[in-house]
Amino acid sequence: MTETIDGDAVEHAHEPHQGVGGKLNWLRAGVLGANDGIVSVAGIVVGVAGATTESTTILTAGIAGLVAGAFSMAGGEYVSVSTQRDTEQALLRLEKQELKAMPEAEERELAEIYEDKGLSPELASQVARELTEKDALQAHAEAELGIDPDNLTSPWQAAWASLLAFSVGALLPILSIAWAGVSLRVWACAAAVVVGLTLTGWVSARLGDANVGRAILRNVGVGALTMVVTYFVGVLFGTTVG
Repeated sequence: MTETIDGDAVEHAHEPHQGVGGKLNWLRAGVLGANDGIVSVAGIVVGVAGATTESTTILTAGIAGLVAGAFSMAGGEYVSVSTQRDTEQALLRLEKQELKAMPEAEERELAEIYEDKGLSPELASQVARELTEKDALQAHAEAELGIDPDNLTSPWQAAWASLLAFSVGALLPILSIAWAGVSLRVWACAAAVVVGLTLTGWVSARLGDANVGRAILRNVGVGALTMVVTYFVGVLFGTTVG
């Protein structure tokens, strides 16, 4: 948002990025959840496929891994975001108390923040005063804490997003290994996993402005190593049991 004060354009750099940053965080969380689902469940089904050719056993293990992993991800995200939300609410309560107890000092502190961003002392004071008059808590929370009081992260939304993202990713190795014949199931799963991890690596790199090639190579490398190790563990376990 750009405001014009006394002919000067003031760019509130933190404001336009609040919504965008939140969406990017959700997208990154979704991509990471899908990535975890692909890698962990691929490791399970490929490992079991190395131990047995029984389709029912392989699919049962894959589905169990999907359910357990999805709920584990959801639970972990719920706890993590709940803790973050509690911390943000505590900071907002403290900020509200400070605004009530020493409003002049808080306004000066806000002006100093805008001075540090490059505004002149006079313009920074005017910006701080007008923003404080409009919504003091909103202005101070965003500038000082990087928190939007009206848009705190929901633990339940985070939990559901993680559960769904993990489940979607986990379905890729399960469906690919179920679709192929016995002699090709491991290779079919591996090919599907490489495609899936290439996609998630590309998306995560684009979201983070990182090197796409390195991100994809890292993603696929971790997935391939996981499948190789779990497959031979399964082969060893199957041979030992047999």
